[in-house]
Amino acid sequence: MTRILTYREALREGLDEELARDPNVVLMGEEVAQYNGAYKVTEGLWKKWGGRRVLDTPISEAGFIGMGIGASLLGVRPVMELMFWSFHSVAFDQLVSNAACLRYMSGGLCHCPIVVRGPANGGTGVGATHSHVPEALFAAFPGLKVCAPATPADAKGLIKAAIRDNDPVYVMENTLLYGLSGEVPDPADGDFVIPLGSAEIKREGSDISLIAHGRSVLQAMAAADILASAHGIQAEVLDLRSIRPLDLEAILKTVQKTHRVVLVDESKPFGGVSAMVALLIQEHAFDDLDAPILRVCSLDAPAIYSQHVEHEQLPNPRRIVEKVLSIS
Repeated sequence: MTRILTYREALREGLDEELARDPNVVLMGEEVAQYNGAYKVTEGLWKKWGGRRVLDTPISEAGFIGMGIGASLLGVRPVMELMFWSFHSVAFDQLVSNAACLRYMSGGLCHCPIVVRGPANGGTGVGATHSHVPEALFAAFPGLKVCAPATPADAKGLIKAAIRDNDPVYVMENTLLYGLSGEVPDPADGDFVIPLGSAEIKREGSDISLIAHGRSVLQAMAAADILASAHGIQAEVLDLRSIRPLDLEAILKTVQKTHRVVLVDESKPFGGVSAMVALLIQEHAFDDLDAPILRVCSLDAPAIYSQHVEHEQLPNPRRIVEKVLSIS
């Protein structure tokens, strides 16, 4: 049985269930407790669980990320909210040099079971310094895991998997998705967890594969509807869901089925997630391709402040359709 929840509600339900399941899970961040969260994801959790489980922190990403890493070495499982993932640079040493390397440098004796979550997206007209999309950056560091849920169900299933993982997991959300509604399994039907590293076909198709993650999945789905209705092209949409680990098997399977690929990625084109996916397809499925691999990424410039212009900077259905139609 399923219910209709918003993306925000699904995240909150996942956090609430993990707080109930494991007394070592704590939520930390700026305004996550008494203020109910900057985006109201944690609304009601401080009132329910109290100040020892849901903690407001000072406005210091370096401070509370470092505190969470230290606490994780003592058995705590902190879930820390960044008001924007754009603020990662303030805590870059903690996120990369400390969290990513602890298990390796301790010979497997120490684990760092932290989750860092928050919005990582453009499209909200808040300017370049608040619109970074850093999943490819963090996926480049061994020891880190990265996921980007596109639907309410995936948001719940992935946040629960992230909290239970013994490695650092960075969850890239999207402010434009917080109000999105969708079906989410009922807790009465059992524990709902989506394993990290598992992609999902969101739409079956036979003519071309659109591979995306995060909000770009919804843009790909909208483009697939246009392609089917206006051009008779049946596009398959694969949602990566997890950036690292990456579900290579699912990627190759859809390429082998349709023989044509367009990668949709809100990252900038230089060194983005889609660049890595394109390389993997080239290495492992070159003989299955009937056309070159093409990409639709954000235009290679800092996020544009004007929302009307920024809409054109990001992947959108029109740009995806045009790219698909350019394939001979």
